[in-house]
Amino acid sequence: MLDLHFFIGALQHASTMKYQLAIFDFDGTLADSFPFFVEQFNRLADRHRFARIDPEDVHAYRHYTAAEMMKRVGLPRWKLPVVAASFISLMRENADSIPLFERVDDVLQHLSDAGIYLSVMSSNAEDNVVRVLGPANAGLIRHFDCGMSIFGKAARIRSLLQKTGIPPSKAIYIGDQLTDLEAARKEGIAFGAVAWGYGAIESFRKHAPEEEFNQVTDIKRIA
Repeated sequence: MLDLHFFIGALQHASTMKYQLAIFDFDGTLADSFPFFVEQFNRLADRHRFARIDPEDVHAYRHYTAAEMMKRVGLPRWKLPVVAASFISLMRENADSIPLFERVDDVLQHLSDAGIYLSVMSSNAEDNVVRVLGPANAGLIRHFDCGMSIFGKAARIRSLLQKTGIPPSKAIYIGDQLTDLEAARKEGIAFGAVAWGYGAIESFRKHAPEEEFNQVTDIKRIA
């Protein structure tokens, strides 16, 4: 039999939570895959015939949007899916060498215990995401949405809001690229910028993200 007092208490708790839904990007947000990306970039450039980047320019590229970076290396948008597939395949071969950022386990457990609905939304493949997360962390994620274009996340956010019934005002997207912020803004949800990912934190500040996380454990404060 349903405990009415417990049910009412749970509803009251949910109504007072700042966020009921946390959507995480994966690469550069939960997984420390940027070094692997840099290591493989010129290999992909040679394979798919776009410009290499000088290792000394890597930091500068962290300040570009995805579209700007693609333009600078001569990577047309129509070619992006096949390049992404190549990267995903390389990552699949090397997934065991790609770590999570320190304390990600602790943060996910904390948010789950607080009753926040956890989702991972990534252009990477779901099997890569689950493998790097590991069984315990993956078990805390209630929704995986993987394999979409980096420019196609807004529609996925909209679909998830409809599925969960959680209002946009109670949802946050936590990511490391401006395409993530743009998708969040398009669907009217908050955005949390991380300081340790692919994109430089300075590139986010001009857009005034609702949250800024300078270390992984800072994410705990959304609960």
